[in-house]
Amino acid sequence: MEIDYNIQFDSKNKLKHFLNIELLSESHINQILDLAEKYEKNEGKKFDDLNGSTIASLFFEPSTRTKTTFELAAKRLSADFINIDIANSSTLKGESIKDMIKTLEAMSCDMFIVRHSVSGTSHYIASEVDKNISVINAGDGSHAHPTQAMLDMFTIRKHKSSFKNLKVSIVGDILHSRVAKSVITSLKILGVSTINIVGPKSLIPNNYADMGVGYIEQLEDGISNVDVIIMLRLQIERMHEALISTDDYFKDYGLTQKKLSNAKSDVIVMHPGPINRGVEIDSDVADGKNSVILDQVSSGISIRMAILSLILNNRK
Repeated sequence: MEIDYNIQFDSKNKLKHFLNIELLSESHINQILDLAEKYEKNEGKKFDDLNGSTIASLFFEPSTRTKTTFELAAKRLSADFINIDIANSSTLKGESIKDMIKTLEAMSCDMFIVRHSVSGTSHYIASEVDKNISVINAGDGSHAHPTQAMLDMFTIRKHKSSFKNLKVSIVGDILHSRVAKSVITSLKILGVSTINIVGPKSLIPNNYADMGVGYIEQLEDGISNVDVIIMLRLQIERMHEALISTDDYFKDYGLTQKKLSNAKSDVIVMHPGPINRGVEIDSDVADGKNSVILDQVSSGISIRMAILSLILNNRK
């Protein structure tokens, strides 16, 4: 599927859709982060920013954190939120995705939040919807997860004074991770000086050099003297070749307190979830003083409020 990245902006270079990170500027990202900070400072308060708007959730893949935080974000902005039960929808009767979205258009929806196992699906939907409807990519195949990247940037900004001199290591299944791709792009736009990916060669993209990152195979070396560690889960459901032994993986790449001592003392440990304890991370680390994993979850509400608000208010 050929993807037109330019589709996410309107004629005034304002966000119409939120589909990927690649064409965002540093000012676009900071606008989102600044608005998220405003919402977070008023945690629990309900805003009228999207009163009268209707947002439909189209999750063709399972989700807990992303789906729930989008729903909470929409409701805190006073939008009407519709959860489409994909498992029992008419797509099981042969209805196409295009016919489904046209049906929802007729119900006067303003936005679709889409998660799908096929890369590019959210872009396809954005190209087919009415001009008055916006689309947010909540994760598409192994391609992108832009709102996760934004909440990760928001979490990092809260704990570190500047992006410019940070050393960041992303550890695990880079090859199949949509989060890694979006996070790397975001970090580069924000001027992070050193980005390394760490993991077994079988889980590293062949074109990693084109991504503007370094590759370090050994975990202890890869996290040496870093400021931020982002752990990723093994994407077993996307692996088409021989699966990796989880015991062997934990031995070599599982983050333990002993291995964490190679990083800076004030390093923050992140994970987009769901966490597989004893596979990519030890419980002592996941629940330890360096972990900001739960902060990422709470940041997800504020950052998604910001994205929903910016996009729908850009149309006014």
